[in-house]
Amino acid sequence: MNTEELSESAKRHLWMHFTRMSSYADHEVPVMVRGQGPYVYDSKGKRYLDGLAGLFVVQVGHGRTELAEAAAKQASELAYFPLWSYAHQPAVELADRLAAIAPGDINRVFFTTGGSEAVESAWKLARQYFKLIGKPEKTKVISRNLSYHGTTFGALSLTGLPGIKTPFEPLVPGAIKVQNTNHYRCVDCAMLDQCNLACADDIEQRIEFEGPETIAAVYLEPVQNAGGCFTPAPGYFQRVREICDKYDILLVSDEVITAFGRLGYWFGAQKYGYQPDIITCAKGLTSGYSPIGAMLASDRLMEPFLKEQNSFLHGITFAGHPVSAAVALANLDIFERDQLLDHVRGKEGEFRAKLETLTDLDIVGEIRGTGFFYGIELVKDKSTRETFNDDESERLLRGILTPKLFELGLICRADDRGDPVVQLSPPLVCDSEQFDEMVSILREAFEAAQAAL
Repeated sequence: MNTEELSESAKRHLWMHFTRMSSYADHEVPVMVRGQGPYVYDSKGKRYLDGLAGLFVVQVGHGRTELAEAAAKQASELAYFPLWSYAHQPAVELADRLAAIAPGDINRVFFTTGGSEAVESAWKLARQYFKLIGKPEKTKVISRNLSYHGTTFGALSLTGLPGIKTPFEPLVPGAIKVQNTNHYRCVDCAMLDQCNLACADDIEQRIEFEGPETIAAVYLEPVQNAGGCFTPAPGYFQRVREICDKYDILLVSDEVITAFGRLGYWFGAQKYGYQPDIITCAKGLTSGYSPIGAMLASDRLMEPFLKEQNSFLHGITFAGHPVSAAVALANLDIFERDQLLDHVRGKEGEFRAKLETLTDLDIVGEIRGTGFFYGIELVKDKSTRETFNDDESERLLRGILTPKLFELGLICRADDRGDPVVQLSPPLVCDSEQFDEMVSILREAFEAAQAAL
C-alpha cells in the first residue's frame, strides 16, 4: 500500500487503542514504517524524535538488528512451547538472569505476555498465597489515586483513574485507593519545604479502617506514571515497608515502566532502597522487540506451593514465549555491553537541567521525575498553581500541543488524566543532542500554546 492507502485502510479496519477514532475523520492516520536509534520515520519519510520510547518501551533504541536476529534464530529452533508442566531453555535462562539482578530474595519468575497480566497475576498470587497459609480473608489490595496499573479487570480495578474505569463498572471489589506522592499539589505538604510522609501514613490509616486481616497487598510504582511522574519523598518507601511488615501485607512494586534502566537501575526499588515482595515488569524487558512480561516473587511466596498437591492455578498460553525470552536475553546483553544503566545515571542530571530551562515560561508549573522519565506540569497561573479547567485542558493538549509537537517532530505524551502534563520517556540511548532537540521543540510548542491561550 502507498501512504494514502495505508491511512485509509487504517481508518476502515484498524481499531487503535485509547484513541478517539472520530479524530481522524478529516485527516490522515500517521503510519510509522521504520526506526533507527532514538528516531522513527513515517510513511512519508518524515523523521520524529521518539521522546516516549514508543510507550515507555524501546530502551535500547530502534533498529537493533541483533534483537531481530535473536528472534529469528530462536524461531527456527523452537518457535513455541508452553510453560505448563514443561520448561524450555530461553525461559529457564531468562528466569535465572532476572533472579540474579532482582533485589533480595526475589528468585521466582512467573512469565506473562505484558504488564496488565503481570499485575493481575500478582493479585491472584497474593490471594491464593494467603488462603494457603490460613489467612483467607486477606483479599483486598491498596493502590494510589491517579495510578495506572493496566486494563484487564483486576489491573483496571487497581488503577486510580476514574475516567477509564467507569465504562466497565462494576469492577473487581476490594481495590482501595490512597494518597499519591504529588508534592506539588498535596494538601498536607505542598507548601512545606519537604514531605511529611502523610501520603505514607494514609496507607496505614486505610489498612486500619478496612481491617488489617482483609488486606493482601499494597501496589506502588517507584515513580507514579499517571498524573505526570510523581517521585517519592525520602523515607516514603521505607515507611511503607514498615507498614506492610507490621500488618503482614505484601508490597508489590509495579515496575512495568520503571524497570530495566528507565531510572538508571535494573529496578526502581533498587534506586529508592526498598525491598518488595513482588515486582511486576514488562515493556523494557525486550525493548519492545517482542511481547513479554513477568511477575517476580520472593522465595517465601513460593513455599506453600512446594507442598503437597498445591499449584498456582493460573497460566497464560503465550507467557514466556521462547522467541520473546530469547529476545529479552539479547536485550539484557545490550544493556550490559553498552553500559546503559551507567549512561542513564551519568546523563540524568544534564537531561533534567536542560528541561529546567523551560521553567522561565509562564505555562510551566513544575518539572518532576528522575532518570530518563519526566513530566512537565502545565498551569494557568504559575504563582497560584491554578490549573486549567476541562475545556481549557482539552484545547491546550489536544487542540494545540499534540498537533504542534507532532508537526515539529517530537513524539511525547500530552496527558490530562490528572492535571495537564507533557511526559518524556526517551530511549536510553539518547544523549545531549537529543536533549537539546527535545527542549527546543518543547519551547516552541509551549510558546505557541501561551500565545494561543
